[in-house]
Amino acid sequence: MALKSTVYKAMLQVADMDRSHYRDHALTLAQHPSETEERLMMRLLAHALQAPDDEHATPLLQARGLSDSDEPDLWQHDRTGVLLHWIEVGLPDDRRLAKACGRSQRVTVYAYASSTPVWWKGMADKVARLSNLAVWQIDATASQALASLCKRSMQLQVTVQDGLLWISDGAHSVEIQPLLLKAATR
Repeated sequence: MALKSTVYKAMLQVADMDRSHYRDHALTLAQHPSETEERLMMRLLAHALQAPDDEHATPLLQARGLSDSDEPDLWQHDRTGVLLHWIEVGLPDDRRLAKACGRSQRVTVYAYASSTPVWWKGMADKVARLSNLAVWQIDATASQALASLCKRSMQLQVTVQDGLLWISDGAHSVEIQPLLLKAATR
């Protein structure tokens, strides 16, 4: 018998002063049986950082990521079905990123494992030509601290200012400073 996903509910209150994005997001997240709480929380963080600024834009949606190799962790389509933004968490390979860059206008990766520097050393030259790709590194210690905030029902405040993030559940707070490894040039 196949294992079932675990459902998490999250209410995110985002105050992103860098993007002038101030919104609440009610999310339902399905944790794949093989997914860790750290990875789940990285998907939640990616959503908070990449949710569209325009309230009239189509929303950023959870995709099947781990369950379907043709889908990212999060994505945004326009109203006609055109793929606008493909978002991955973890350490995807260069072929997957090249395919994503060919399908989507923007691709963003949030790498968070302690092995990210080794992964990036092998990836940097392979993805240098992908002009619509942005790659961010989240310190492994910070992503593990973020995982400690994971609960089946969460109310989190996310504050972004001058490139620094603070995520709080009211009792505990995690500070994260994402490191830009590769900027998108278009």
